[in-house]
Amino acid sequence: MDYVRSDRDHSRPRLPLALKILIAGGFGAGKTTLVSALSEVRPLQTEEVLTDAGIGTDDLSGVEAKATTTVAMDFGRITINEDLQLYLFGTPGQDRFWFLWDELAFGALGAVVLADTRRLADCFPSIDYFEQRGIPFVVGVNCFDDARRFGAEAVRQALDLDPEVPVVLCDARDRQSAKLVLISLVEHVARQRGEPVPA
Repeated sequence: MDYVRSDRDHSRPRLPLALKILIAGGFGAGKTTLVSALSEVRPLQTEEVLTDAGIGTDDLSGVEAKATTTVAMDFGRITINEDLQLYLFGTPGQDRFWFLWDELAFGALGAVVLADTRRLADCFPSIDYFEQRGIPFVVGVNCFDDARRFGAEAVRQALDLDPEVPVVLCDARDRQSAKLVLISLVEHVARQRGEPVPA
């Protein structure tokens, strides 16, 4: 008996929902490191070596050992399940690359602002950017080995943050620590939208 097999597959795989999260902060705050620690795929990085051309432009005080800088963005991916993926976009930290931010921020669920307590003022532009655009964000205080330690509330006061903005101490090199920052962001976004957050 002959039969015709249909080439149409009615059980086509669904495309997962993709959510965009920005990783922002000042020059040398650990954005590239955080994206690298979290990404399940080899992250796309646009790192270039710092040269003498940056003297007078790039302020290396507090991060004198830094040898490279992001000139466009970092990109990483996390698969939560077959229906949900997080795309991580690390923003460039220097003022001269700010023209990229509007494109990177378009459609973002929220942002992590990495703070370096050695150069805390460097994260003010990122905070201002997200506040002005109504993009939810959390502050991740990257606890560098050689930096003085401050509690979350001390950093909140120094940055003059609204009480509902989460401040999380973290180590950008450590995957579990970085995950806690992302979880804090997702819970913050859910609370802002009036959605239930598990206790």
